[in-house]
Amino acid sequence: MNKKGLVIRLTALAVVIAIAATMMVIGRGHTIYFDNKTVENYQGNEYKAFERVVVTVKDEEVAKLGKRERGMATWIGQNFKMILEITEKKGDEPRIEEIELTLPYNMDGIIINLPAYLAGLPEEAWLSEFIPAPEPEEDEEDPTIGDGLGLEGDLTGDLGGDLGGEDLGA
Repeated sequence: MNKKGLVIRLTALAVVIAIAATMMVIGRGHTIYFDNKTVENYQGNEYKAFERVVVTVKDEEVAKLGKRERGMATWIGQNFKMILEITEKKGDEPRIEEIELTLPYNMDGIIINLPAYLAGLPEEAWLSEFIPAPEPEEDEEDPTIGDGLGLEGDLTGDLGGDLGGEDLGA
C-alpha cells in the first residue's frame, strides 16, 4: 500500500469520526407528549390536573391543554426547554414556569405529566415512554361470499315476480 492511499483512508476515517462526534453533540430527535392529567394515588396523594396549560417550545405555542388532554412537540437534542402558562383553577391568573429538562437517550416518544412534574415528584412519577397501541387486525373476508357491497346472490337472474304492468309479450 502506498503512502497516498493510506493518507486518503486516514482522512476519510477522520471525517467519519468528526461527523459521528457532531451528531453525538447535536443529539437525536424526540417526540415529547405533554399530559395534563390527574395523578391519582401516588404515595397516597392525588395531584390534580390544571384548568389550562399553554405550552410554548422554541417561541412557538405547541399546545393548549385543558384537563385530561395531551399535546406534543418535536425536539432535537437532549436539553429540552419549554415555557408553561398555567391556570390552576377557573378564574385564577395564569402563572409562567420555565422548564429545562435533560431527555433520556433511550426514548423516542416521551410523556411528561405536567402536574406531577410541577409538584416536584421523582422522575418515575412524571416521565414515561410513549408506546403506540397496536393496530387492530383486519378480518380477511372470503372473496367468494358476497361482493362487499351487501348485494348477495346472483345479479343476472330473474327479478322474481310481477312488476305490476301489463304483459306485453305475444
